[in-house]
Amino acid sequence: MKLHPSLPSGVNTITGYGEDYVMVNGERRESSVVVLPDRVEGWSATSFDALTAEDFSFLGSLDAEIVLLGTGARQRFPHPRLTAALAKAGIGVEVMDLQAACRTYNILVAEERKVAAALLFA
Repeated sequence: MKLHPSLPSGVNTITGYGEDYVMVNGERRESSVVVLPDRVEGWSATSFDALTAEDFSFLGSLDAEIVLLGTGARQRFPHPRLTAALAKAGIGVEVMDLQAACRTYNILVAEERKVAAALLFA
């Protein structure tokens, strides 16, 4: 038996990735980006080390249940004060390396979850 992923029609999926890019529906992105099922947003965060509370405030405004923070080539955890507003709002934050965030995003989109993948390359 062959299994094929079943995705809701019209949603954004991550179709490829590397150390310094992601492809969303076949379109290459080489700067920080937030991918949601219904849209793709540019993200002013330039690197993990430069993350601010404002960057996370933006993520909190996206109407997502869960934010997947892709921190580049390796998993790094932001200071809890940066993610506190998301936790207070009941928005889950999962931190992982970029490639794991891309794979997890596609799984959660297939489950029709309200997910945002916030992806950093540096």
